[in-house]
Amino acid sequence: MADTGAVKSEDTPFEGGPMDGRVLPVLLGPTGHPPKTYRIPVPDAAGGPATVLVYRREPRGHTRLGIQKGWKYTYDPEGPASDRLRWPWSKPDKPADTDG
Repeated sequence: MADTGAVKSEDTPFEGGPMDGRVLPVLLGPTGHPPKTYRIPVPDAAGGPATVLVYRREPRGHTRLGIQKGWKYTYDPEGPASDRLRWPWSKPDKPADTDG
């Protein structure tokens, strides 16, 4: 792994989708956790808009004592639902199919 200086990273496995089985160094945030979602832009061969692969963070597993082993990313074929903050008083997202 390359020396990133003061920036910390963690080798994180990816499951499902085109990145299945790969392990990439993911930068950690100030809390020591990787981001909840990991987006990978894939350019279109024909020059069209890039496709974005979305992976969601999940616990890798737990020990017999209940201690979390780390994180992994699982492919989310649906993509991002919403990037906005969800406060308890926020209105829920409207469904895309509203047939009155």
